[in-house]
Amino acid sequence: MQLNQFYKNKRVLVTGHTGFKGSWLALWLLDLNADVSGVALPPFSESDNFVVTGIESELDHHILDIRDYEKLKALFDRIRPEIVFHLAAQPLVRESYKDPKTTLDTNIGGTVNVLECCRNTESVRSIVNITSDKCYENREWVWGYRESDRMGGYDPYSASKGCSELVSDAFRSSFFDQAFSHKALATARAGNVIGGGDWQKDRIIPDCLRAIIANEPIPVRNPLAIRPWQHVLEPLSGYLLLAEKLWKDPETFSGAWNFGPLAESIVTVREIVSKLTERFEGAEWLNVHNATQPHEAKLLALDISKARHILGWQPAMNIDQAIDLIVEWQHAFLNHRDMFNLCQTQIRMYQELQAKQMRI
Repeated sequence: MQLNQFYKNKRVLVTGHTGFKGSWLALWLLDLNADVSGVALPPFSESDNFVVTGIESELDHHILDIRDYEKLKALFDRIRPEIVFHLAAQPLVRESYKDPKTTLDTNIGGTVNVLECCRNTESVRSIVNITSDKCYENREWVWGYRESDRMGGYDPYSASKGCSELVSDAFRSSFFDQAFSHKALATARAGNVIGGGDWQKDRIIPDCLRAIIANEPIPVRNPLAIRPWQHVLEPLSGYLLLAEKLWKDPETFSGAWNFGPLAESIVTVREIVSKLTERFEGAEWLNVHNATQPHEAKLLALDISKARHILGWQPAMNIDQAIDLIVEWQHAFLNHRDMFNLCQTQIRMYQELQAKQMRI
């Protein structure tokens, strides 16, 4: 209810709205009665959440590469957004090994373009740059990384997200200081986000669902890797709350924030795959680990104490509930149900679950 009151009729721009997280964020903002615009590349596939929900007709939709500053600035001038969620990025570690230049140009240079547009657009007040938990210099610690820990990146993708954080910090210090600016900028770092409508390459849930549909064993590269798994609605709820807090109290809420799952949801890839195969009769998985494959982190977790105690946010779902929502989305998709309505129903269910969690 509070989010609905805040976002009603606010002009909100989502970069990367055709992507997995971006489409879910756009759906949620539409449900909150915001005036939503989106700028992104075309969706990855015809089965993407953005496509099957039909939200293109529900918002101000623009296909544009954020590396083109002049076109992006012209769009900002026309839309005059008040709140900006920046999600547009090359999102895959393994793809960054194949095409490091595009990854770095998009994730660093594109971020510079978005922040420069925000700086030069008078209407903008709240900016949330969504980066990644992979922005940290990963030392394979058993404890979670805190927002003050060192940025790093073994691979081009992780390095690009660490750089995006540094660029954001520079813009915040140089241009968005509260002493002479009404704008507020925060960065959001989330773990391995899962949910319905994600069909990207080299992600475990899409890999599972593609194999299940094809009646093939699920290929698993790193079964013992540990990740902070969370349903997409979990971090999105944090982003939405953070943008509101930035608007109302920019001095307190500017800066970096971690959004991770409950401790029991930090599990291995093998456990995730096992939970999913249990819900599809006849599904099985196959270990395809290859010692010569590109490096990927084996252990990564986030400390969310800051979000809990200062922002007032906390996760509301365990891993089994997250898997159940994915299975529900998948069955609805295969049975040609109204996917827009299904996603809105899942969003509202999550809001009720979170409200209950906050009362405990």
